[in-house]
Amino acid sequence: MPTASAAPHHDPYAALRIPEFRRFISARACMTLATQVQGVAVSWQMFKLTGDPLALGLIGLAEAIPSIVVSLYAGHLADSVRRKNIIVSMVAVLLLCSVALWLLASPTGLPLLTAGVGFRLPLAGLVVLKALPLYAVIFVSGVARGFLGPATFSFMPQLMPAREHLANAITWSSTTWQTAAVIGPAIGGLLFAHLGMAVAYGVDIILMAFALLLFISIASRPLPATEGDKLGLKESVLSGMQFIFHNQLVLAALSLDLFAVLFGGAVALLPVFADKVLMVGADGLGYLRAAPAVGSVLMAVSLTYFPLRRHAGLKLLWAVGGFGLATILFALSSSFWLSLFLLFMTGVFDSVSVIVRSTLIHTYTPEYMKGRVSAVNNIFIGSSNEIGAFESGVAARVLGVVQSVVFGGAMTLLVVGITAWRADKLRRLDLTPEPVKA
Repeated sequence: MPTASAAPHHDPYAALRIPEFRRFISARACMTLATQVQGVAVSWQMFKLTGDPLALGLIGLAEAIPSIVVSLYAGHLADSVRRKNIIVSMVAVLLLCSVALWLLASPTGLPLLTAGVGFRLPLAGLVVLKALPLYAVIFVSGVARGFLGPATFSFMPQLMPAREHLANAITWSSTTWQTAAVIGPAIGGLLFAHLGMAVAYGVDIILMAFALLLFISIASRPLPATEGDKLGLKESVLSGMQFIFHNQLVLAALSLDLFAVLFGGAVALLPVFADKVLMVGADGLGYLRAAPAVGSVLMAVSLTYFPLRRHAGLKLLWAVGGFGLATILFALSSSFWLSLFLLFMTGVFDSVSVIVRSTLIHTYTPEYMKGRVSAVNNIFIGSSNEIGAFESGVAARVLGVVQSVVFGGAMTLLVVGITAWRADKLRRLDLTPEPVKA
């Protein structure tokens, strides 16, 4: 009779021993560095052009709308076309967007940013939207990221020679992404403050070009075998949505993150806090933007050595609750160092949520459906960051900057309470591996 032995030995470097996975996460790191540098430069440039926190929220909306619109089709495409082809094409589009931002920061392009268009927004009153070319570039990059998300999500598992390496690969992928997110804002703030917009966007171009070359160097993979006949666009999209909405565990985890990120994020308003509340300027903004990522990467690194297994669902709920509480305290802080620490803690808590959610989706989703499921995940989570930025901008216009962030943190705590009450499967979630049978 077979007997159960101890759980298999955990190798924290298993995924890093695979050369193509190393190139994959290096490419993602370069791309993340580029987008973070770009994000700091665009947000600071926009705030100085308009002086309006709502304009910062509209940056997120300009990226979220196209990403949401194309996501479901992008998921179908990622399950129908070789995923590397999509990745290379979309990174090339992002590279062109970086070049466009650099041109707009040149003496020839700057005059294009001064014209404005007025419109009325409910509750917020008359809004004068300036820097329309910036919004146009962000819109195009949103389209590219909408296609890129499902393709990269579903391509990464294809680089793993064995399924048992997947959890370790997810953690390292999150760690390298967060590491780049730590360095990127600080670099962006320093470049913008000391060398100007054109140099910041030039570095963005170089990093994005490196990312493109690294992705090109990875061998393509055939699409995973499907079950049954090949589906048309409508049936393919519906099957991905049905999979998530019929899986209570995945749906609860996605819903929790959706509303927590939607209401609990303060990142979109950091230029206002840096300039008006903490008075630390562009240098301080880079560090404020980096603080959550520092917390995230340190937590992610610790989870590579001590994987989150027992009582994973309860730990997820406590982590999202901690995220909401730290957000409230950040809004009330007038100390730069305390604000840095509280943003650091939001990153610590958020890292737990990201890794648990990614592990759930990869574990419970068939390989041939990961593009479509990732697309729905992007609508739930990826776009909630940008829509959350818009919500923060509108709330700041109506309630005031500090009050809007307090409100968002309070709503996050309310969402955690409702999820803990209703989602019993998530509360009982345990990710402990099954013992090996001898």
